[in-house]
Amino acid sequence: MRSPRQIRIADYQYPLPDERIAKYPPVRRDTSKLLLYRQGQIDETHFYRLPDYLPEKSLLVFNNTRVIQARLLFQKATGASVEVFCLEPVEPHDYALAFQQTKRCTWKCLVGNLKKWKDGLLTQTVRVGSESVILTAERMATREDAHRIAFSWEAEACTFADLLEAAGTLPLPPYLHRAAEASDLSAYQTVYSKIKGSVAAPTAGLHFTPETLSALDDRGFEKEEITLHVGAGTFKPVRTETIGAHSMHTEWFTVQRRTITRLLASPGRVIAVGTTSVRTLESLYYIGAMLARHPDASTEERFVGQWTPYEKTLPDISPSEALRQILADLDRQQTDRLTAATQILIAPGYTFRMLNGMLTNFHQPQSTLLLLVAAFAGDDWKQIYDYALNHDFRFLSYGDSSLLL
Repeated sequence: MRSPRQIRIADYQYPLPDERIAKYPPVRRDTSKLLLYRQGQIDETHFYRLPDYLPEKSLLVFNNTRVIQARLLFQKATGASVEVFCLEPVEPHDYALAFQQTKRCTWKCLVGNLKKWKDGLLTQTVRVGSESVILTAERMATREDAHRIAFSWEAEACTFADLLEAAGTLPLPPYLHRAAEASDLSAYQTVYSKIKGSVAAPTAGLHFTPETLSALDDRGFEKEEITLHVGAGTFKPVRTETIGAHSMHTEWFTVQRRTITRLLASPGRVIAVGTTSVRTLESLYYIGAMLARHPDASTEERFVGQWTPYEKTLPDISPSEALRQILADLDRQQTDRLTAATQILIAPGYTFRMLNGMLTNFHQPQSTLLLLVAAFAGDDWKQIYDYALNHDFRFLSYGDSSLLL
């Protein structure tokens, strides 16, 4: 098989008319359609029937990240508008600490209408409860297309989370071609979201309702959660002819000891809810392999690169051994959670180590997410997408989903 670096992105094209892109979710989340792919066979049902089609004793892994209102709009004295889109915290680097800051914090941001912000400060007055707070943005440094922005404000009782909640807007995917509405504040969050930090929803999870989750419990299915904060890079198009020239975005993830222990006890039964859970679970294997080679690896060294799975530089250990290596490391570090970064690219030629199935929506043509589906289903991805197109499935973030086994 040719190297994944030589994969031509043009081979992962399909026709997607704009009218097939779901602009809004269904009124009830779990009435969405669910495509079933099992041993090469394709069928369909509705999402609320998911428990009927999961393998017995499946362990479902959910991403519990919560989307933040990351877009801030500043008005200059000239009348020009400048949008600052918060991507990830820089100082402090930890999301929870950044949201708790009460005077100043620094974020990596995208800036819209940058030509209107050549120098100086941007300010806006934000109403937080009964108090008016002046929020200031200062551009500190630029790297590629992102900017380091220092935010400051005087109200000590007001956190940065409060400011985003009051002044920010939800960052809907660009392909929806519409502004966020009040309904999106709840519709574009999973019902189990907890940890603030994403600028895009883990959309496979949008189909779950409390009733669906209860039905899983009633049928004896196990559930665990990971946290991966989804970055704007998830929408980054592949603009190179081959994926070898494409640069993947980096995302941080956290997995609790309890989840790793449960994964170790559930070989052959793991179902990832969404591609972010897929990326986290598969990255765990390579973190474990790194620790097997270098038990004293620092947090910075616990990084899964874009090509790590294909370079064959790590020991070829079993998934169970990889998980045991992580548990041993947690013991050494005297902590109950693993935090690491991943840039993993899952494309045809990839060998899945940790999961046996996935729930996922239908992704954009020529995207790295479509490559991930093709890595799992092989050439059958074409039949899956042809079926969805020919049977009135809705596509992308607010669209329908598939269960791939």
